[in-house]
Amino acid sequence: MAIDDKTRTELEAAAFRRLVEHLRGRTDVQNIDLMNLAGFCRNCLSNWLKDAADAQGVPLSKDESREAIYGMPYETWKAKYQGTATPEQLEAMKKVHPNGH
Repeated sequence: MAIDDKTRTELEAAAFRRLVEHLRGRTDVQNIDLMNLAGFCRNCLSNWLKDAADAQGVPLSKDESREAIYGMPYETWKAKYQGTATPEQLEAMKKVHPNGH
């Protein structure tokens, strides 16, 4: 099935919005777990959003891109939902991302 570029972009945007909404609802899932299992986290998504904005010349700050993904200021999300990483999580992160995240 051939899809034109406009439709493909609309479908991709809808899938992205659904992923963001899903992650907003899963505050129990820590970013370090996402990184260890999937190789990306909410911060990665916000960085990719900012990179896309920069490439298009759209002004978007790092804080604005994070709020777009988290649905609230990043510091608020961290205070409400981010737990302390366990030694096991940190060790897994070193194995998955030996050069850091």
